[in-house]
Amino acid sequence: MDEPLTAPSHLKPATRTWWQSVVSRWELEPHHVRLLTLAAETWDRGQQARALLARDGLTTGSKSGGLRTHPAVRIEADCRVGFARLLRELDLDVAPPAESRRPPALRSIAR
Repeated sequence: MDEPLTAPSHLKPATRTWWQSVVSRWELEPHHVRLLTLAAETWDRGQQARALLARDGLTTGSKSGGLRTHPAVRIEADCRVGFARLLRELDLDVAPPAESRRPPALRSIAR
């Protein structure tokens, strides 16, 4: 991608910084940028669920008067799995070459 990319404005500031650092370090195809954006959104959603759990606790009242698992527990867990899968799909675990002026290609699309 030749034009500079800007992190989506709806992401949290720390997540925007991470998104931008990935884009600046790696050579990404347009579909990888979409996966990266989904990963960033998933991270933010998981953090939002985590904040709800910190505020409300792991359980909430049920209609019958008992306790049930807070719905944010599932949201947080789903986001953790989704984020990990998106990172695996992006293949960002490979260290970029130190001497290269060009961002490295992802291992899965390297020729």
